[in-house]
Amino acid sequence: MKNKNILLALSLLLFLTACQAASGAPVIFPGRSATSTPFFPELDSEEAPTATLESLTLSFWINPVLPTSLLNQLELPSDWEPVEGKDQALFTIDLAEDIGQGQWVYALVAPFSTVLDEVAAEDLEAAWNGAPNPNFDGAPLLLSEETLALFSALWGQPAAGAVQVEAEDQLLKFAWSHQPSWALIPFESLEPQWKVLSIDGQSPVQKEFRADLYALSVPIVASGDFDWPALGNRDPAKMTTVVLTGVTALVRATAYEMNRSGILYPAEDIGPLLASADITHISNEVPFWSECPSPDPVQRNLVFCSDPAYYALLEEVGTDIMELTGDHFNDYGQQATLYTLDLYDEHNLPYYGGGRNAEDARAPKTFEHNGNRIAFIGCNGKGGGYATASENSPGAVGCDYQYLAEEIGRLHDEGFLVITTFQHDEVYTFIPQPGLVRDFTLVAEAGSSIVSGSQAHQSHGFEFTDADTLITYGLGNLFFDQKGIIDYGDEALIARHVFYDGRYISTEIFTIFFVDFAKPRFMTALERAEFLSILFNASRFESLLSQGS
Repeated sequence: MKNKNILLALSLLLFLTACQAASGAPVIFPGRSATSTPFFPELDSEEAPTATLESLTLSFWINPVLPTSLLNQLELPSDWEPVEGKDQALFTIDLAEDIGQGQWVYALVAPFSTVLDEVAAEDLEAAWNGAPNPNFDGAPLLLSEETLALFSALWGQPAAGAVQVEAEDQLLKFAWSHQPSWALIPFESLEPQWKVLSIDGQSPVQKEFRADLYALSVPIVASGDFDWPALGNRDPAKMTTVVLTGVTALVRATAYEMNRSGILYPAEDIGPLLASADITHISNEVPFWSECPSPDPVQRNLVFCSDPAYYALLEEVGTDIMELTGDHFNDYGQQATLYTLDLYDEHNLPYYGGGRNAEDARAPKTFEHNGNRIAFIGCNGKGGGYATASENSPGAVGCDYQYLAEEIGRLHDEGFLVITTFQHDEVYTFIPQPGLVRDFTLVAEAGSSIVSGSQAHQSHGFEFTDADTLITYGLGNLFFDQKGIIDYGDEALIARHVFYDGRYISTEIFTIFFVDFAKPRFMTALERAEFLSILFNASRFESLLSQGS
């Protein structure tokens, strides 16, 4: 019996050693370090200790600075026993010096109303070590106790006054009421009211993100012969990006310039951004029509149509969903409206807010992408002659707010993240006016994640409702010829919204400037800072600013 026990122990030890060679991970036995000389019993010794399966405890150790959210991700076997020391454990999870088996990603954030977009990694490191960061007037970096413990293990203890600890669930409130402010939070804690700051060009809310080039990626390594799950809090297969845009009307001077410089000319600078989104939204206000007259750059009347050849521009920017709430959708009568709908159907382009009749026009359109369920719904808030869709007629559909509230609520209850867009009153001020606030807030409270105005030729401010809905009251023009015609008609916004694992987590605002009547470009850093400052000052952020510490 004694020899059988010895042979059993030797077989088990050889098996574990073989697993070590195959996996490259150290096999550590209870009470011994990875560098200790392995113990093998002498087969011919009467005094050899007896090793049995029961005596080899399935012990594990997890570095105590690792975040609770990582521990919650693990499902360890019930017969494993925790030990206090790493060198006592058969299985371990620890920080890695370089790229490990997983990455726990953190985000550098500031309140959404922050103009600054990026921080250099060296400046973040300097701030940790006590150098006041001028971008935030020397304010300490906000973080939770758990995040402080982790980054202290990575970077060393911060200098006195360099950081300030707040409860994880109070960081957002504290940051908004103590601006300028910045914070360090785990990726899974992102909320839309935060603005994610890039670090050396890398941002975890962007699809092009590379964790290996990012200063706030924490590499994690698991050792021991066990089929570990993927260790990480950011999986690109769970992310969806949606780009929302403002007014498109390929008419008048815009169309004239397209005929001169090429149909794809308007997209030369901003096209790649639009096309890169998983879902790209365009609000085209006018019909396509095969008999549309040649564009007149100084056309006086406001009756519009577009050459069907211009559809190539919509393909170039990767249009995935078409909003048809625009005032001019029925300008050339039912024949042109139906022609346009046939063109969209031919290209398998879904549309909403307008259609072949009222029922078709008011129906939401839904997408499922990377596990995220997203719905679009919209209407024309002006009504009257602008909203011609009826039981038997095509066109844009007028707003029925009772129907909207009920349908948005139904979609929300079914797990959809609802995006509601409007064609509404055109006002030439940055400050959202009472009519917009009333109707946009109503659909926000009904369960929308995002409410966006597609009608504005001059961009408007923003708002976050108590339900954490982002309202962009008016994005401005995308492709339309109002440069120099109205004040600020040559400046506008594009919004890229980020959804992750069934949640709306972030929005990036891009600023554009029209170089002529057809083509926008991205603003320079100075132009952008000035424009965002105007818009943030015109925004309805009072409830966030007054939350207190």
